[in-house]
Amino acid sequence: MGHTAVIYGLDIETDTSCDGWDPAVAAVRTVALSSRSADEVFTGDEATLLHALDRRLRTLPPGIVATWNGATFDLPFIADRARLLGVDLGLRLCLDRRLTLDRAPLPGHAGAYRGAWGHHAHLDTFRLYGQGSPSPTWTSLRTIGRLLGLGGAAGPTDRTHDLANEVLHAHAASDARLARVLAERRLGAALRLVDRLAPEDAEVVTVAVRRLERLARQDRVLHPAAATI
Repeated sequence: MGHTAVIYGLDIETDTSCDGWDPAVAAVRTVALSSRSADEVFTGDEATLLHALDRRLRTLPPGIVATWNGATFDLPFIADRARLLGVDLGLRLCLDRRLTLDRAPLPGHAGAYRGAWGHHAHLDTFRLYGQGSPSPTWTSLRTIGRLLGLGGAAGPTDRTHDLANEVLHAHAASDARLARVLAERRLGAALRLVDRLAPEDAEVVTVAVRRLERLARQDRVLHPAAATI
């Protein structure tokens, strides 16, 4: 791609009124996409915003989608939710157990993923700044942004359901922008860490679907009478 690669920052905000880290129960509330020309925020019902994001990515010139912790959170979360909703996306993922990002995977998932979205590659900027850091401070996107003089939204990240919509959207846009700028700042290193994903390596992510099906079977065993009503 060379050192003129186009970077797009991406961030999702999930419903933290339940377990916002679990795609089996929490919805995606908003998604932000940042380029040098604009920050875009996708809202509405979940299926609509995922469709809109996918259509927008298809229209953009090929580049690199930069996330923060996207290998273990944003991308598999989107993939799980899309599968549950029956939404077809250009997102492709491959579980890679060699990726040790010092981050806990989503519930039921076995680790981190390499990814691509349509004609865009993926980069988890956590690998550039947070991985292997001796200080927990450097595992927070917003803290790193402030330390590097890039700003960043203030406020809680674990109670986004308490935020007004406009504040939530500003948070998502800020995080997407930070992910993009951090990748641009270390572009040479970023290009070396971009996910490599051949089309034949992609797999369908159905972890949340399988978990819910398993829970439903267990419930029918424990409550057979209710299942026949």
